[in-house]
This record gives sequence, structure tokens and C-alpha cells, in this order.
Amino acid sequence: MKKRNILSRICADGYLGLVLALLYLPILLIIVFSFSGTSRFSFANGFTLDSYKALFDPEQNGGLVSALENTAILAISASVISTVLGAFSTIGIYALGRKMKKITLTVNQLPMINSEVVMAVSLMVFFAAFSFIFPQGMTRLIISHVAFCTPYVVLSILPRLQRMDPNMYEAALDLGANPFTAMLKVVFPFIMPGIISGFAMAFTLSLDDFIITQFNKGDTGIETLSTYIYEDARVKSLEPFWFAVFSIFSVVMFALLLVMNIKRTSKEVAK
Repeated sequence: MKKRNILSRICADGYLGLVLALLYLPILLIIVFSFSGTSRFSFANGFTLDSYKALFDPEQNGGLVSALENTAILAISASVISTVLGAFSTIGIYALGRKMKKITLTVNQLPMINSEVVMAVSLMVFFAAFSFIFPQGMTRLIISHVAFCTPYVVLSILPRLQRMDPNMYEAALDLGANPFTAMLKVVFPFIMPGIISGFAMAFTLSLDDFIITQFNKGDTGIETLSTYIYEDARVKSLEPFWFAVFSIFSVVMFALLLVMNIKRTSKEVAK
């Protein structure tokens, strides 16, 4: 029995190690070769910071700065709007009867279940049909991103709202608060962790999106980071400065996750 337990532990640890290697080894390789100054995965030029220096050279990085600005504007706008819509929509869904709640949640999940290509084409046809209302440009992209980010926000907030004691809201009303004040003072503080998670998820999805953006950006020349990478790789292959971009993104995201986990752990220890 003891030998079987040891073997099971070795297999479990080996499987976990394999999964972690498949997930993180490619990222580690990108970071290592970002100091090679070449996109051929070799250190023919030795250890160099040329890839990082190219980020500040307009002649080498082309429209990278503009693409980053568009990506930031789009991601922040879409995530803020999606979070506001998702928060109020979740409260409305929670107040529905069982049958209507089930139907509404099913409809909410359709954009998540449906293929992203189908949604991208559907949005493109919709905007083409109502082009007099939705002109080409950032407006279409923000609406498109809000459309596919909001369902994720709803599903992030709803479990938190379902754990809330409904008597808390009723007590606030009994103590003289109007419904809007009770919602702001009681409901929103309770579901704030879900709102923050929904915002982070919407921001990440918008930042990462390619298909919906590519289909709906039109002929405006607007490029986000994902579409710019596609165009640059298609024409010139991956240039060395992209390795630096990917490395910076990976390190920043890892640092944010590390800080969040440390903060959460300290709160749990304090309790």
C-alpha cells in the first residue's frame, strides 16, 4: 500500500510538472531569446539589449506605439462599460423569477458558447446594415468588445450575489434607505470582489482579442496589438522587438498575479 501511494504521488507530481512545463517553458524561452537580438532562436550576436532598444526606435517598431495606445483605449473602455452593464444586469437577473432567470442566463451564455468567428461575422453584418448609426472606427470596436465581454462579467458577479443574505438588503430598506441607496451601500460592497474579477476578465479578453477586432475595424487603419502583430508577422515575419514586447507583458502579468496572491494570503493569515 505504501509503495502504491508513493507511485501515485510520483505520477501526480510528474503530471503536474509536465503540465507546468508545457505552459511556462515557451514563455521562458521567449524571455531568454529576447536578449539575443534576433528572431532565429540563437545567440549569434551574443547577449544584447537591441530588442528592447528597438521598442523606442520609431524606424524599427513602426506603428507599435499607436497600436499599444489603441489597445489600451479599447480595453479600458470596453472593460469599464462591460463591468457597469454586467453589474446592474446581474442584479436584475438575480431579482427575476426562476423560469425567467434560467432563460436569461441561457441567452447570456450564447456569446460564450458560440464560435468567435460567427460572432465576429454577425457583428460585421450588423454594423454594415446600420452603418448610418455606427460609423467605422473605435465606436464599432468598443461595442463589439462590450458585446462579448459583458457575459463574462455577469458570470463573475452572479455567484457572489447568490451568496449574499437577502435579509441584508431588506434590513437596509427597513432602516430608512431607499432602494438605490441600499443597493449602493449594501449590495455593491458585498459583490465588489466579483466586480473586480469581472473587470479583470473583461480587460484581459479585450486586450487579447484578434478575430472580432480584425473583422470589425474596417478600413480606418486602426490597429490593436493583436492585429498589428498579425500584419507585421505576415509581411516581415516576427521581428526581434516582438520578443521584448512579449517578455514585458509576461513579466508584468506574472508580477500582478504574484502581488494579488501575496495580498490575499496575508489577508487569510490575518483572519
